[in-house]
Amino acid sequence: MSKGLMDFVMEAKGQVTEVSTDELLKMQDDKENLLVVDVREPGEFMHGHLKHALLIPRGILEAAADLNYPKSNDTLREARNRPIAVYCATGGRSAMAAKTLQDMGYGEVYSLAGGYTAWEHESKPVFKEGEY
Repeated sequence: MSKGLMDFVMEAKGQVTEVSTDELLKMQDDKENLLVVDVREPGEFMHGHLKHALLIPRGILEAAADLNYPKSNDTLREARNRPIAVYCATGGRSAMAAKTLQDMGYGEVYSLAGGYTAWEHESKPVFKEGEY
C-alpha cells in the first residue's frame, strides 16, 4: 500500500519533538544559540516570519544542510551542535524537515506545532524584513 503526504507527516511527528508557540518563545529567550529555520517558500516568508528566522525552503533542505554539497548553507551546515527550531505554515513540512535534520546528524531539533499559523493566531511577535 502506498503512502500519502499525511502518512509522512504523521510518521515524522512521531519521531520529532514538537514545541508549542509558548515553548518556542521561551526557547528564543533562554537559548542564546537557538537557530530558527523557516522551511516555507520565499513568498510566505516575505509576508511575515519569526524574528531572525533563516529561510531554507523545505525543497532544498537536504542540500542546504549537507556537509559535502558545495552550495550548502553555511549557517545551517555549521549548526549541527546548536538547538534548531523549524517551522512552516501549519507544522507538516516542519515535522518532516526536523526528522530530516535529525537523520542528517543534527542533535537538538524541534518542530513548531501548528506552525506559523498558530504563531500568528496566538499574537506572537511577527517580523518582516528590516523590522528587527
